[in-house]
Amino acid sequence: MNLLIIVSDTFRWDYVGAYGNTWIHTPHLDALAAGSALFLDAYAEGLPTINARRVIMTGRNTFPHEYRLQKSDPIQQHGWHPLYDEDVALAEHLRGRGYFTALFNDVYHLMKPGKNFHRGFDQWFWIRGQEADPFALPDRSKVEDLLRRAAGDRDVPDGAWILRHLVLRQQWKSDADTLVGQTMTRAAEWVRSYTLRKPFYLHVECFDPHEPWDPPAEYAQRYEADYGDSLDGCLAPGTTDRLTDQQFANIRAAYAGEVTLVDRWVGHLLDALRDTGRMEDTLIIFTSDHGCMLGEQGQIHKGTDRIRNQVTRVPLLIRHSGGEAAGRRVAGFCQHQDLMPTALNILGEPVPDRVLGRNIWPQALGGGGAPDYVVSGFCFHACIRTAKWSFTRPWFKPSTSESKEGRLYGSTSTREELYDLEADPEELTNVAEEHPDVARDLSRRLEEHIRRFAPLTTGSIQSITEIGEHMTFDGLPKLDR
Repeated sequence: MNLLIIVSDTFRWDYVGAYGNTWIHTPHLDALAAGSALFLDAYAEGLPTINARRVIMTGRNTFPHEYRLQKSDPIQQHGWHPLYDEDVALAEHLRGRGYFTALFNDVYHLMKPGKNFHRGFDQWFWIRGQEADPFALPDRSKVEDLLRRAAGDRDVPDGAWILRHLVLRQQWKSDADTLVGQTMTRAAEWVRSYTLRKPFYLHVECFDPHEPWDPPAEYAQRYEADYGDSLDGCLAPGTTDRLTDQQFANIRAAYAGEVTLVDRWVGHLLDALRDTGRMEDTLIIFTSDHGCMLGEQGQIHKGTDRIRNQVTRVPLLIRHSGGEAAGRRVAGFCQHQDLMPTALNILGEPVPDRVLGRNIWPQALGGGGAPDYVVSGFCFHACIRTAKWSFTRPWFKPSTSESKEGRLYGSTSTREELYDLEADPEELTNVAEEHPDVARDLSRRLEEHIRRFAPLTTGSIQSITEIGEHMTFDGLPKLDR
């Protein structure tokens, strides 16, 4: 059996029609969901981008996160670093079991110098140009009109990532030229041309619908009649405070348009599986790393202290090639670390000892065993969630030297948030002051979780090893004389 994993960045769970959304247009994902187990309570464990990929690719918790300085990377954040030397990546494991492994990726963070997320893949393909990817020349003179439309009277420094994006978007002639279009097209071409007589593990990463929210206009116009050729989603602010109603409507429509764009091109890849007869011998997993705020509590985008369900809950579809659990809506908590052991169990492959996640397929078949809480961590903040409550607080305070140097990215707010999920499932009203006993109890449980996992979420990166007396300095065997 083959394995296909698709990870779509910043894809909100409630923007998939199959999750009950009545206005979003996601026909291809809805069709995939009809043949899949749809998990209702799937959550990220480590956030954001890099942290989540570490969990997905290794089946191992990353929270509580360590801080490892990342040379040349403007994002300095706890947990934001390469895979550990000790990690057993899914690609490495399956390659050792006779699979051919291939990665298609346009998430530029995974391509940055020093990162190693293509580890274990027999082939990998970088699709360049997303957001701040240093690919296009940030020439302001070529995009002055577009920049005025996107930024208004805001100051945009020379070299800003938005300049690169606007330069590249001028090359779009159709939706096939968007980065998700390019990524899915190349992955589909690979599927159609694959000829080896061995199963494959294909991992496809697309940055959309991550900001900038700038789909081809017709995609956003489906959701906002007055959208026109708006660029309001390109530099959407972090709050709605200074937005007009039309600006906010345009931003929301731009995000929805990005979602439908992703759906269209995921469908293109799935068509390649059908056309080559591989749909019925391929295990398919679709998920996201996290979501984002889209106006709730007046907030837009994710944030280190914005780890309510709009950000931490993720879509999760698992389609068994044999049709098992097709159409099931699966309740009960699960997280990204559960994907690797679940996939390996369905494939009939052993699970490495280092994996900390659990096989959730029995849960899809009607069994129990789901945990009674989950924890999600994002830089300085963590959220512990039960069926009844969601509680967020800082889990540590950065040192004075770290704060002074300004190296670390993320809010250092000390605010605690508590939400009654039965009365307030959208997590809009903080009731921490009304229920201090609940906040204390959940804070204690969070501390217990941190103590339990702290010894398990560390490791080494590029450790020094002896090459041995029978090896020359350049790594070639010495010849006996």
